[in-house]
Formats: sequence, structure tokens, C-alpha cells
Amino acid sequence: MPELPEVETVREGLSRWVTNRRIAAVEVRHPRAIRRHLPGAEHFAAVLAGRVILAACRRGKYLWLPLDSGDAVIGHLGMSGQLLVRPAEMADEIHLRIRFTFDDGGPELRFVDQRTFGGLSVSEGGATLPAEIAHIARDPMDPEFSDAAFVTAIRRRRTEVKRALLDQTLISGVGNIYADEALWRARLHGARPTDALTGPAITRLLGHVRDVLGEALQQGGTSFDALYVNVNGESGYFDRELNVYGREGLPCRHCGALVRREAFMNRSSFSCPRCQPRPRTAVAPR
Repeated sequence: MPELPEVETVREGLSRWVTNRRIAAVEVRHPRAIRRHLPGAEHFAAVLAGRVILAACRRGKYLWLPLDSGDAVIGHLGMSGQLLVRPAEMADEIHLRIRFTFDDGGPELRFVDQRTFGGLSVSEGGATLPAEIAHIARDPMDPEFSDAAFVTAIRRRRTEVKRALLDQTLISGVGNIYADEALWRARLHGARPTDALTGPAITRLLGHVRDVLGEALQQGGTSFDALYVNVNGESGYFDRELNVYGREGLPCRHCGALVRREAFMNRSSFSCPRCQPRPRTAVAPR
């Protein structure tokens, strides 16, 4: 699933290509793409027609487009969602779900989603911050993110440190890939109990999270297949810089030990057994 660098790359593209343009019409081609918009496809199209997109914003892994009506379009890419800016004459994508056309006759905005796990909806009055995503924490790249509050909150949680990094109510935008990469840099195993970590250790980990996200953003994110692309259909290249994620059985770039893969929340965690020793005691259940 796209994480902060991938979603921010898409947001930057939307800011460039759709801001200050007036929507002429919206075509919904698959009902699952607007399943979170309860009034349905006709209402979705009608409430957006004639509206001007004022900006492109992001909270964690969610995007929203404020409108001149005071409402907003909320978007989540899911596993395979793509927001693409395409010339009107370009052939439709196989998995095209929603099409936005604009009154200037310029490039269309298309929502393409092979697996239909993502989707768009309209948030009434949500231009400043949609209520539907207000519970999501700020991300560590946000100037208003509070390091001190995060350190306090994470130490109060009786959980594992990787689970805490993936908790979008504590810190947003971090997913499986970048959590593993940051933990490797911090020399911490993902199962380390959060209440046993010192404040300086959490602060150091947070610095590594920022470094990993920043470097990935410079590379346009991580693309393992054609399902994640930016608005122009281009892939990101941070997968070439990954140190542990997806490198099971390959030597750790720090010590040479073979990277291990462990089951984690129906996914996989990757770590170095020497640099990131598993804690002797696991987190006790609540």
C-alpha cells in the first residue's frame, strides 16, 4: 500500500496539474470507487460539477482536494489506486473507475484502480480538514508534528515499537516498508516494547523515520510493480535504496548477517538478526 512518500508524490502532481481548474463533469464508471460516498454516484457527480479545485492536501496516506464550495474530495489509493493526469484523447485505462473533465478542455484527472480497494468521496464542509480523517495524526514531516508529544504517547502504549509506528492515530504516513527501514537504521527490533524505550531512543528512531521518508520522497517513492505511479504514470525508485525490506537471505549492509523475514500482522517484517536482536521478553497482552 502506498505510504507517505508515494502519496505525497501524487499530491505534488495534483497540486501542479489540477489546482485552480473548474470541474466540468464527473463520470463514475464503477460503484466501488465511490462506496464511501453514501448518497451514490449521481450525487457525487452532481455536487462536483462546476466546482473549482483550490489545492491538493494530504493527511497521512489520505489526499483531499478543497473546493470553492467549502466541500472537499477525499481520496485513498488503497493497494492499487492511481490518480493520473491524462490528455482527453488518450485511450481509457482498463481499470478506469472515475473520470474528471475540466472546463478548460485540458488534461483529465482519472482514478484508476485495479483491485478497487481505494476510492473517492465528497466531504461536506471538509475543505479545511475533512471530518472523516481528522482522527489521523500528523505525519513526522509536518512542521506542526510534536516530537515531545509523540515520545510521551508512544511510551504510554504497552505495545511493540513497530505496531506503534503503524498506528495512524499516533503518527501517520508510515507503513510496513518504511517502518522496517527506520528500525534497521535505529538498530531496533520491531518487537521491542515501547514502554521500555527511553525518550532519547524514541527521538533517535523518529529521526531515522524522517530520514527514510525524506530520501524516499526524493526518489519518488517505492515501486515494486506498475500499481504505484505518480500522476504522470512514472514509477518511484527508492526500492533500489532499501536496506532490509524485501531482502530476505541477503547480507545486511551494515554487518553482513543474512536478513531475516518474520510474519507480522498478516504481512512480513524484515530485519538483521545481529544489528536488531529480538527482545528476550515480548509485550504482555492487555
